[in-house]
Amino acid sequence: MARFAGKVVVVTGGGGGIGGATARRFAQEGATVAVLDLNRDAAERVAADIRACGGLAAAFACDIARRADVDAAIAAVTAELGPISVLVNNAGWDVFKPFLKTEPVEWEKLIAINLVGALHMHHAVLPGMAERRSGRIVNIASDAARVGSSGEAVYAACKGGLVAFSKTMAREHARHGVTVNVVCPGPTDTALFAGFKEGASNPEKLVEAFTRSIPLGRIGQPDDLPGAILFFASDDAAYVTGQVLSVSGGLTMAG
Repeated sequence: MARFAGKVVVVTGGGGGIGGATARRFAQEGATVAVLDLNRDAAERVAADIRACGGLAAAFACDIARRADVDAAIAAVTAELGPISVLVNNAGWDVFKPFLKTEPVEWEKLIAINLVGALHMHHAVLPGMAERRSGRIVNIASDAARVGSSGEAVYAACKGGLVAFSKTMAREHARHGVTVNVVCPGPTDTALFAGFKEGASNPEKLVEAFTRSIPLGRIGQPDDLPGAILFFASDDAAYVTGQVLSVSGGLTMAG
């Protein structure tokens, strides 16, 4: 299947678990993938893996919290690969503490990466999509945005803001042929989840409790996410915009 042949796809946080799995799946379906990550080596490992399998990919270092970095990365992607058809805002960071034990410096970093970083990416990529009257944006939020999550107050606030922002962008840019949708992962076995476990007094008990609470009976894996992300990015979702989909094994069943 080559649903994305001829399309340039940008994946932020592309060197990580969900981002890497998503980048690989897009490449398998014919896309040319720009793998953006704060860690250039991690991005290059994913891009090299894609190329080794016969796909098309290039790695770009980018700190999405810095607008100058974003502008430089998007300019480089466009110059090297061509106009951007799909943007997947996946990069994120979290600190796992009760809110009253956090400090403003941590809030600033959380907001800069999880909310402002996504704003930077939209502001840099949307003008080209609007001008071409075509584009797909898929924002990766979290089920924490939909129901809250103890120990993730500011992260949840950022992801909730991203959901609201996505709906507004969907309204503002529908007339330009650009769709904007959101995928909300539940607990997923990534570096972020590893950090969550490190903050627990009994990590094994925490994982066991999460697993019991998920109707499908297991913690998510990075490969569980690309199917939903690629659906929103595909022509099959041409009449879908401003929507939020949880991929959480049934942990969250929001209407």
